[in-house]
Amino acid sequence: MSVNTNNRLAVIAGAGQGLGKSIAIMLAKAGYHVIGLNRSEVSCEDSNVTMMQLDVASGHDVANTLSSIIEQFGAPEVLIHNPAELLIKPFQQTSPEDFELAWKSMVLSAVNIFHTVLPAMVDQGKGTILVSGATASLRAGANFSAFASAKFALRGLTQSVAREYQKQGIHIAHVVLDGILDTPNSRTLHSLDPDDMMSTHDVAEAYLQLIQQKPSAWSHEIDLRPKNEIF
Repeated sequence: MSVNTNNRLAVIAGAGQGLGKSIAIMLAKAGYHVIGLNRSEVSCEDSNVTMMQLDVASGHDVANTLSSIIEQFGAPEVLIHNPAELLIKPFQQTSPEDFELAWKSMVLSAVNIFHTVLPAMVDQGKGTILVSGATASLRAGANFSAFASAKFALRGLTQSVAREYQKQGIHIAHVVLDGILDTPNSRTLHSLDPDDMMSTHDVAEAYLQLIQQKPSAWSHEIDLRPKNEIF
């Protein structure tokens, strides 16, 4: 893996097609070298983005991979946690295995990554961690029991580590994505007008603005939604 050491390092977990890749490209244009981690193989045309296949729910693999990255290139200045496992089923059809899958994908993955990255950021004296949430982080809809329970837990985890680490110079924020992201898959699934969806480029720009906040005025949670979304 080749990284331009003149560039600041950003790591994106859940760097798949859609928002993760849009954030990767946005950060690359802002001067970061980006390492994207994704369970399935993803390519990116930007030379400042390196994509790696990794199951971030596997603690052993995450620790080995991130420790190697940190040993070679130093602690990342930015970490984005973006994995998601969308399960939409009536509760009686949602198995314990479904709940475990959702929790591992969205909560255990964050625990695994934070355990390795946070100490390195503290040693570095700075860092930003942004966590992708959802409407289900705040309000659980019918048929979203597995997804919402995991997103609730992820929000709680994020709040706790934000309060623990902010005095050590680590900016940790939770981003509530209150709407449907505009991707080819979601257009097919939801049959929505693009004006009623969230542009992944625009959301990525909001993430960059959060990263650029000064320590005297940090946000620890923001919500984003398209103008036609009811809230």
